[in-house]
Amino acid sequence: MHTHPHGDHVAGDSQFADRPATTLVGGELATAWPYFGFDRDEEAVAPVDLGGGRVLKCLATPGHHRASVTYYDPWTGFLLTGDTVYPGRIYINDWPAFGRTIERLVAFAESHPVTHVLGCHIEMTREPGVDYPIRTTHQPEEPPLQLTPAHLHRIRAAVAELGDRPRRYPLDDLILWPHE
Repeated sequence: MHTHPHGDHVAGDSQFADRPATTLVGGELATAWPYFGFDRDEEAVAPVDLGGGRVLKCLATPGHHRASVTYYDPWTGFLLTGDTVYPGRIYINDWPAFGRTIERLVAFAESHPVTHVLGCHIEMTREPGVDYPIRTTHQPEEPPLQLTPAHLHRIRAAVAELGDRPRRYPLDDLILWPHE
């Protein structure tokens, strides 16, 4: 399973395609959302049974990509957000959907013990509001990957401030980067 279908997230799929006792769920909207039931109810919370008593919760979280999902692990408290929230340039392709997603994540984090918000990239430097240049491969001064539920509140405040006029908006730990 994936958080969305961009190439840097699905590139290793072929190694799992023919494995016994393995279900490969593609990241595309037409594949992932029916699997989780989001095609019928985008507000649903889908269980993801990893076996051995470990069950994650999956939420539809479009905005970065229309098929984006977020996983929550109740055992660790990790909210695994993919490219929806991380310390870097958060590319937003659907601003209204992103705003709804952030509201949903804030509400979810308020009703679940979230210990860390974990995305899939780090593009920021340790200097507040400063990111590494695009395509940088050596990032010796990057901050930790983990964010907190407080970051979701900061993003929500920024989205509210920007309203229906989204633009590139740097925060200390990440940059909102709407598609223009």
